[in-house]
Amino acid sequence: MLKRKDIQIRDPFVLPLETEGKYYLFGSTDANIWGPGTGFDAYVSADLTHWEGPHPVFRPPADFFADTNFWAPEVYAYGGRYYMFATFRRKDNGRLGTAVLAAERPLGPFAPLGAGPVTPEAWSSLDGSLFVDEAGDPWMAFCHEWQQIGDGEVCAVRLSADLSRAVGEPVTLFRASKAPWTTPYVSPRYPDTANYVTDGPYLFRGEGGDLYMLWASFIDNTYALGVAKSESGGILGPWTHQPEALYRDDGGHGMVFRLFDGRRALAIHAPNRTPDERPLFLALAEAGGAISVGEPIAESAE
Repeated sequence: MLKRKDIQIRDPFVLPLETEGKYYLFGSTDANIWGPGTGFDAYVSADLTHWEGPHPVFRPPADFFADTNFWAPEVYAYGGRYYMFATFRRKDNGRLGTAVLAAERPLGPFAPLGAGPVTPEAWSSLDGSLFVDEAGDPWMAFCHEWQQIGDGEVCAVRLSADLSRAVGEPVTLFRASKAPWTTPYVSPRYPDTANYVTDGPYLFRGEGGDLYMLWASFIDNTYALGVAKSESGGILGPWTHQPEALYRDDGGHGMVFRLFDGRRALAIHAPNRTPDERPLFLALAEAGGAISVGEPIAESAE
């Protein structure tokens, strides 16, 4: 059995299956995610402390459209199957895009639904995340990458009922520079421009029905996680950002899941440097229309 500290992973995503009493942990699991892509592995736990794995859940077929930068798989139970939203760098144009894969079981094997990403071909896009609105219609929130446009954006696009394709054009929800807590990211590749990063959007409902979004950026070149709230209660916003970062100690790319005892938890990776990334689970609180984080979960047993 592995402990949390034994698992190198970025962009952790937890799928709790209460019928099994198991938590499934997915994420960017290549030892060097900045290079050639091997695939995605998953881990399974009953208590968030002791983990079984790694279990290979995706390996690219020979004709797959990408062979580099396999990032941020998120797995959802939807319509009787399991769907994975994951980012890959295309072979044909070198741009990032989010594709949708499907499987009959949470540990796969996952197979692509289509021939390529569902994000726009001309865009460099990443970190697609499923959101189902109150009418039951599926959407994907994703990032339009800062390396292409300077001021990174969080966007949304409606999906077909089978999640295989985008329906209509993407809508920009906000730009990274609009949040009061972000600062320009100083990049050696782009030293003469003011770059603002958007990373890892994830939407969830508060206990009273408010719609929140987690997303990551940088503060003084240190990775951080923020949260915004939809004033309309819908994915199209408008979005108001909490003035202070939710987590700013070199960790982020968060998501929210419910523990089997009913509490909510935040999953992030920290620190934000390879090969030291580890999953971190924190208590999540909501009060007065704002989100805050508390102590680590399941640490005492480690």
